[in-house]
Amino acid sequence: MDIEIFRNYCLGKKGVSEALPFDETTLVFKVGSKIFSLTDLDDKPFRCNLKCDPERAIDLREHYKSIIPGWHMNKVHWNTVIAGSDIDLKLFYELVDHSYELVFNSLKKAEKLAITEIPDEK
Repeated sequence: MDIEIFRNYCLGKKGVSEALPFDETTLVFKVGSKIFSLTDLDDKPFRCNLKCDPERAIDLREHYKSIIPGWHMNKVHWNTVIAGSDIDLKLFYELVDHSYELVFNSLKKAEKLAITEIPDEK
């Protein structure tokens, strides 16, 4: 995984925007008005913070050395996922999708509706 692949994957989801609200290196991805992922552009190897169901977060941390409690985040709800040999792309994309879905589902009804009405780009 690298930043450009990750960025393109995140931006391909409905209602996603990117910004640098904290500093010039912390790239944030939001669905609607809420953050679902962030990464430091300078981190090597690539890593990102992703929201996660609390029980699943614990299970993932126990099974993968490249998944740790979220750096500078609420450790109950966020994991830091480090690009590593024990995480394949399928799992990585699944974790991004999970984070997006958790955050999308937490949006207010009007905001969800506005996002679902965005036409798909083809």
